[in-house]
Parts: sequence; structure tokens; C-alpha cells
Amino acid sequence: TIPECLAQTVSRFGDRPAAVFSAQGISWTYAEFAREVDALAGGLVRLGLKKGDRVGVWAPNCAEWLLAQFATARIGLILVNINPAYRSFELQYALEKTGCSALILASSFKSSNYVDMVRDLISELPRAKPGSLKCKAFPNLRSVIVTEDVAPAGMLSFADVVDWGRDMASAELD
Repeated sequence: TIPECLAQTVSRFGDRPAAVFSAQGISWTYAEFAREVDALAGGLVRLGLKKGDRVGVWAPNCAEWLLAQFATARIGLILVNINPAYRSFELQYALEKTGCSALILASSFKSSNYVDMVRDLISELPRAKPGSLKCKAFPNLRSVIVTEDVAPAGMLSFADVVDWGRDMASAELD
């Protein structure tokens, strides 16, 4: 499995570089990367996500996207890749068809403001308690997570979700 492969790689090459995101100023060894993956996985569990739930990722290549890919695999969630070029109507279609329980998004990419598009699609979002969204159009969707440090109303910041999972023991994720 993906988590087993990562664990084996960490045991063999833990101190070697695993990922570098120069534009974000991020560089992880395999051991550091695995800790971040477990932290995000723990945060997703704390949000109430469970094996088989779908998590959409609507972002260009970035550190958060990579973490989401491995964290969802770590706890048995289904990763739904959403094309970064999608417009609102395409995002709406993707969310309707996949039944995502959570959506991780960048705030923007190129000329697309993802936050504004999500707000337009989900009128309940600005008044929602972060992590407890109740939306008529997307009944499974409970959490919208933005990769920015400060989350707009109704959304969670990616960093906060990661921080929530930092104190979970790795065994709790299995």
C-alpha cells in the first residue's frame, strides 16, 4: 500500500530529501514528510472523516496537495482530484457526482479565485461553523479547507487541520 511504501522508505532513507517546494520555502526529509502526513491524517480523522469518505483537492501542485494525497491514503479516504482549471459549474458537477465529505482548495490559481467560486456555489458557507457545514446542494460536504494560513468564514485553514492531528499517535491512525 502507499502508507506501507512510505514507511519502508522512511526506515531506509529517513534523513534523505523527500520533497522540495521552492516557491513555498518547504523542504522535507522522508521522516519529516511522514510526520506531516500523519499530522494531516490525524486532523482529518478529528474532523470526523472515516475510511471510504471522499476528499476533493482543488489546487495546483503544492505541498498541501502532496500531503493530502498521502494522508488520505494513510487513513483509507478516497482522494478526488479536481482539475485546477475548472470553473464553478465544473466544480459543482464534480462535487455532485463524487459526494465529497471535505474539499481542500488553494485560495486561487492563475486567474481563478477558488474561494469566491466556492462561496458562490455554497451560500451556507459564510454562516457555517467550520467543519460542520450543512449544504443543501452538496449534502455530504462538511468541511472546506483552504491552504491559506487564515481561513475565510465557514472554512478551515490547512495549517489548523494539520495542527489538530499533531498529537495523535501513529497507531491511532491504523
